[in-house]
Amino acid sequence: MTLPTRSEAQRLLEVHVKDEYQRHHADMVAIALAGYAPHFGENLDLWFITGLLHDIDFEEHPETHPSQSLVWFKKWGYPAELIHAVEAHAYNYNGFTTLPQTKLASALMACDELCGIFYAYQKLNPIPFKDMKASSIKKRFNEKLFAAKIDRKTITRGCELLGVNLDDHISNLIQFFGESA
Repeated sequence: MTLPTRSEAQRLLEVHVKDEYQRHHADMVAIALAGYAPHFGENLDLWFITGLLHDIDFEEHPETHPSQSLVWFKKWGYPAELIHAVEAHAYNYNGFTTLPQTKLASALMACDELCGIFYAYQKLNPIPFKDMKASSIKKRFNEKLFAAKIDRKTITRGCELLGVNLDDHISNLIQFFGESA
């Protein structure tokens, strides 16, 4: 199995993802996963690249996402752990029923949708991530009309599988995003 370099993964993202929000989302998820990797003694590049590429087919194939990316990843010889994480992050979406079986897959499930809440929060409150308060993000998390398309159940399920409570998870992401700025 072969893991692309970060620059190779970035080029793939640029080829398949043209939407500015989707690219920003990919970057946020990559940062979040890379932040968690050392906590679990995991491969930093694997976790970062998984986050960067997890939605690579979404723009071109939204009705079947992440089916096409799974085909590409297998064809390109990417690690099974990356492939599993991308498949499992789509649990209950487009007919996918694979639950996370690894820390990477659980982290992706926990981080993916939460990054959307962070993005929406920052659009309304344009402050640096390091200055955000976990209680403010949690308040928005609990407001069903705020970023209404975000699946909160997926986030909480991911947190449970990852073994982190939601409050700590939000604080962790604030730290990870703040450190990357």
